[in-house]
Amino acid sequence: MAAATLSAPDAEKLSKLKAAVAGLHQISDNEKNGFINLVARYLSGEAQHIEWSKIKTPTDEVVVPYDRLAPAPDDASETKKLLDKLVVLKLNGGLGTTMGCTGPKSVIEVRNGLTFLDLIVIQIENLNNTYKCNVPLLLMNSFNTHDDTMKIVEKYSNSNVEIHTFNQSQYPRLVVDDFMPLPCKGHTGKDGWYPPGHGDIFLSLMNSGKLDALLSQGKEYVFIANSDNLGAVVDLKILNHLVSNRNEYCMEVTPKTLADVKGGTLISYEGKVQLLEIAQVPDEHVTVAVLHCIECCHPFSQIVSEFKSIEKFKIFNTNNLWVNLKAIKRLVEAEALKMEIIPNPKEVDGVKVLQLETAAGAAIRFFDNAIGINVPRSRFLPVKATSDLLLVQSDLYNLVDGFVVQNKARVNPANPSIELGPEFKKVGNFLSRFKSIPSIIELDSLKVSGDVWFGAGITLKGKVTISAKPGVKLEIPDGSVLENKEINGPKDL
Repeated sequence: MAAATLSAPDAEKLSKLKAAVAGLHQISDNEKNGFINLVARYLSGEAQHIEWSKIKTPTDEVVVPYDRLAPAPDDASETKKLLDKLVVLKLNGGLGTTMGCTGPKSVIEVRNGLTFLDLIVIQIENLNNTYKCNVPLLLMNSFNTHDDTMKIVEKYSNSNVEIHTFNQSQYPRLVVDDFMPLPCKGHTGKDGWYPPGHGDIFLSLMNSGKLDALLSQGKEYVFIANSDNLGAVVDLKILNHLVSNRNEYCMEVTPKTLADVKGGTLISYEGKVQLLEIAQVPDEHVTVAVLHCIECCHPFSQIVSEFKSIEKFKIFNTNNLWVNLKAIKRLVEAEALKMEIIPNPKEVDGVKVLQLETAAGAAIRFFDNAIGINVPRSRFLPVKATSDLLLVQSDLYNLVDGFVVQNKARVNPANPSIELGPEFKKVGNFLSRFKSIPSIIELDSLKVSGDVWFGAGITLKGKVTISAKPGVKLEIPDGSVLENKEINGPKDL
């Protein structure tokens, strides 16, 4: 289909690739077709060019403020009817490698000995028990996480939650030099393959048979979220709004802070709502500006762009998505979901390879009556690094029925900013360096570098910087209270 627009050399390239992919026995025909279609679109140069002047800020009808949503029904039987239309789907394809863990990231312990997956199951179990409903949990695994996840979910066999798993597509990495699949070059192990981003969710739901099975059970909406986002819990007000207004797609967005400048944002474009990612922003809207640090008044240069501006684009995508299942089926069958392709260059054993990926949020423009909802920041609590783990394990949060809830004793609604040095990057090292997690209720910022070890019962307040000199082990004694302090050695304690 897309091959018709290819140049002669690219058409020949695609033809050779097709022949090579046909011989890959590790993947299904559906996966082979999906991969070839993706490559054909990539080679054709198919891209959606954004005209900057046509970008409009979405109105409150397009990006609905959360506090304008009608309350959820009071009647428990009405709530049950709503919830019986729902499926929760967690993206479970990622490994915990960035935090020094092996296996699925969802089995990292978050709090009180409970993992991300434990908390998710407890939350849904509470819903099902409270309202006598049946909200199933789907886990979209990748070939990297499938085997481990299948063993892990056995421990939930007695819970009141139906758990289903399916794998997202497995595509071969492309060798940049000759555009041939890496597995054809002798890389037959896992490093020859990749999962093509969470935009693959719609196709994989269909190909796995899960989509038709859910529709046959009367399910209408799927709530999709990253398994490491502790704020991504079922919200009855959102579900009620979507069912009442027949919205086929909803993206939860939340106000941007300076930490979120790279996150995609929602725009109105030619009468439709769509996701604008930084890769789509024309170069002329990226400029170098000289800013002044308010605290020290030293000038420094920083790349600032209109896209990153929290004035022009005030919201960003949390990747909490609510999608109508019938609409997914319609669009997948029509091959209409042509999200922007994200080329992701990698290197495997010195060989330059390319993986082509898509993002689920970019699908918003293909659905009818699609909206954003501007949700409170509490619905975006991802754990991407050990600095995030410190936040959620601390007294900043309480655990209530599987929900991680901010402690009301915290006056500042924003979380403190935390920077931990490379010594704390791996979960094992992080845990060994804290006898107990400090109290940070009154903390504004923490910066730690070097060989630092924390005793038990420590309290941190205001702005705290702890920096151990090279080759020096710096131990913070049990019971220390550090408020607006800069610690460079034992003498500062």
